[in-house]
Amino acid sequence: MIRVAIADDHPVVRDGLRALFTTLPDAELVAEASTGREAIRAAVTMRPHVLVMDLRMPDLDGTAATAEITRLAPDVAVLVLTMFEDDESVYAAMRAGARGYLVKGASQEQIRHAIATVAAGGAIFGPGIARRVLTYFSTPPAAAQQPFPELTSREREVLDLIAAGLTNASIAARLGVAGKTVGNHISTIFTKLQVATRAEAIIRARDAGLGR
Repeated sequence: MIRVAIADDHPVVRDGLRALFTTLPDAELVAEASTGREAIRAAVTMRPHVLVMDLRMPDLDGTAATAEITRLAPDVAVLVLTMFEDDESVYAAMRAGARGYLVKGASQEQIRHAIATVAAGGAIFGPGIARRVLTYFSTPPAAAQQPFPELTSREREVLDLIAAGLTNASIAARLGVAGKTVGNHISTIFTKLQVATRAEAIIRARDAGLGR
């Protein structure tokens, strides 16, 4: 028997889910909540196998409640059932620890199957959500932007060596250029970064990951 709890601030939704669970021979409704904090309390005290969670609720939103349930009662599987399907809501819920995500309007069979899946330790997403999740993880990450794009590649190289603690003479020897050329580069770097001293430049550069 799968123990289920509902967290939704709309009585009509809770009524519909309650009616659904009464028709399922393998599910038992053990708790209802209308706020995020009530959902956390239900998860901790009743320990349902699955908690069906809306995202927009008073008191504490469903994403924050999911994160807290994941921390306090990690054995409780949170299944999001909401009207929101934007990327921000989906990924925030996943990061919070939700094991499933359905959009309201899902069929009774989809909800039943989702509850059984997350109760068994699996993860499940509605068709549209699943496509976006797969696209998100299959898209190569964007190349990291170079720090200080206002600098030329040579100026960035000089700044990197400054941040590593090299003197002007050492930088000149490393790059095979005259000391005066290094000095000119440094003056230009200071102007572009709007810093007045070498120490300020080093701090800016190291904060951006240079000099390592």
